[in-house]
Amino acid sequence: MNAPSASAPPGLRFDIIAGLTAAAVVLPKAMAYATVAGLPVAVGLYTALVPMLVYALLGTSRVLSVSSTTTLAILAGTQLGLAVPDGDPARLLTAAATLTALTGLLLIAASLLRLGFVANFISTPVLTGFKAGIGLVIVLDQVPKLLGIHITKHGFFSDALNIAHHLPETSLLTLAVAAVALLLLFGMERLWPHSPAPLVAVGGGIAASWLFGFDALGISTVGLIPQGFPSLTLPDPTLIEELLPGALGIALMSFTESIAAGRAFADPQDPPIRADRELLATGAANLGGALFGAMPAGGGTSQTAVVRAAGGQSQKAGMVTAAAALATMLVLAPLLGLLPNAVLAAVVIVYSIGLIQPAEFLAIRRIRLMEFRWALVAFAGVLVFGTLKGIVVAIVVSMIALAGQAAHPKVYVIGRKRGEDLLRPVSPEHPDDETFPGLLILRPEGRLFFANTQQIGEQVRTLIAQHQPCVVVLDLSRVFDIEYSALQMLVEWERRASEAGSTVWLAGLNPGVLEAVRASGLADRLGQERLLVNSRAAIRQYQASTGNAR
Repeated sequence: MNAPSASAPPGLRFDIIAGLTAAAVVLPKAMAYATVAGLPVAVGLYTALVPMLVYALLGTSRVLSVSSTTTLAILAGTQLGLAVPDGDPARLLTAAATLTALTGLLLIAASLLRLGFVANFISTPVLTGFKAGIGLVIVLDQVPKLLGIHITKHGFFSDALNIAHHLPETSLLTLAVAAVALLLLFGMERLWPHSPAPLVAVGGGIAASWLFGFDALGISTVGLIPQGFPSLTLPDPTLIEELLPGALGIALMSFTESIAAGRAFADPQDPPIRADRELLATGAANLGGALFGAMPAGGGTSQTAVVRAAGGQSQKAGMVTAAAALATMLVLAPLLGLLPNAVLAAVVIVYSIGLIQPAEFLAIRRIRLMEFRWALVAFAGVLVFGTLKGIVVAIVVSMIALAGQAAHPKVYVIGRKRGEDLLRPVSPEHPDDETFPGLLILRPEGRLFFANTQQIGEQVRTLIAQHQPCVVVLDLSRVFDIEYSALQMLVEWERRASEAGSTVWLAGLNPGVLEAVRASGLADRLGQERLLVNSRAAIRQYQASTGNAR
C-alpha cells in the first residue's frame, strides 16, 4: 500500500493560492472602503475577517468573497453621517456596529420569511443607473483626499462646487502621491486584470511614507491602527429607530450584490445558489461582524472574480483570506498607520469607476428606450436626493416600470399560417397568414387584473369595431390568472357583445382560470359548446357551423 501523500490535496492548494491572492486585493480595498464610510481603516480589516469567515461556513456559493463593497460603504457612510453628525469616533464605532447588526437581523428575518425573491425587485436597467450614480458620488467624495483639501459635505452638486472653490488650496505633494498611485493602479489593472494592484499601491505608499516622512511634509496619513484582535463592540438599542431605514436599504443592496456575484461566478457543476440560504448566510455574517466592529458586508463582484480566476474551488479560499486579515491585524498594523490617505482614495476611485458603465446604458437604450429612461431616473435620483433616498427612487422606479408593463398587456389578433396548422399573431411580417371571415380570435397575454382591465377592454372593443365579427374567440391560453375585476369585465363584455349581435367563445383556459369562470356563472351562460380546448378547436367548430370546414 502506498503511503499517503504529505502534500495538500490539489483542491486545497488551489484554495490557499486563491485565498492569498484575494487577500492582496480585498484587504487594501476593505481599508479604503472603511474611509468611504468615515470609519477607521481597521474597521475594513475587521470586515474582511469576521463576515468573510461566517459566510464561508454558511453560504451556498463556493467562491463568493464577502467583505465590504463600494456601494455598501457609501450607503453606510451616509447613514452614519446622519446618526453621528459631529463625527465622534467612539459614537461612530457604536453606530456602525448597530447599523451592521440591524442589517444582519433584517437579512435573517427575510430568510425566515423566504423573501429571497426580493433580490429581483430592482430591474437591471434601474440597478445600472443606481450604481452609476453611486460610483459618481464615491469618486467625488474621494477627490478632496486626492487634492489634500477639506470641504464640508452637503450633497453631490454642492460638494462639486465646494471642491472647485477650494482648488487653489491643493497640496501639490499630496496630489503627486495620488497621481502616482492612480497611474500604478490603472496601469496594472489594464495590463494584468485582477492583479494585486491595491497591495502594490498600498505597500508602495507605506514605503514612500516611511522613507520620505510624509507626516512631516504635510501629507495626511492613516495614523495609529490598533494592533491585535478586534474588541467586542455592542450595538446601541437607542439608535435602532434612527438607523433602521438605512439598514433596510443596505440589507437590500447587500443581498442584491451578493446573489448577483454568487450567480455570476458559479460553475455549471457547482450546487445551485439558494436565495433564502444566502439571506441567512449574509445576515449571520453581518450580525457576527457587528459584534467585532465590522461595517455592513456583502459579496463583492471584483473580489469574487479574483477568487475564481485564481482557481478557488470552495469557501476554504475565503477562510484563507480571513486568516490573512487576522495576520495583518496582529503583525502589520503599525506599518499600516504610515499609509497616505491619498493612496486609499486612489484605490477607492479606481475600483468605484467600474460602477459607471456607459456601454451598459447604450445597450439598454438600443434595446428598450423606456428602460433607458428608467436607468437615467435612477442615476439622477442618487445625485439629487443622495444615496439612501436613491435606493427608494430605484425601488419606486422599478415598481412603476413593472406596474407599467403589467398594466399595458398586448391583445393580439391570431391568424393561421397558410397551408400549415400554425397559429400566430397577425403581423406585417406574415402578410399571407389567413384569417376567417366572421371569426375574430383575440389573445391577451399575462395576468388579467384590476390595473389592466380597462386597457384590455379598450383594445378588445377597438378590434371588434374594426373587424365586425360574428364570433369572437377570446384565447386565454397565455393568461395564467384572472382577478375578480377582470372577471367582472369579461362577464360585462360578453353581455354587451351578445346584445350587439356577436357571439363570444372562450378557448385555452387553464384549470385556475376555468374555475374562476365557472364560479362567476359565465361558464353556465356560455354553455359547454362555447368553452373550447384551444383556438384550433374553435376554428374547426366555426368552420363546421358555417359549412366551410377544410
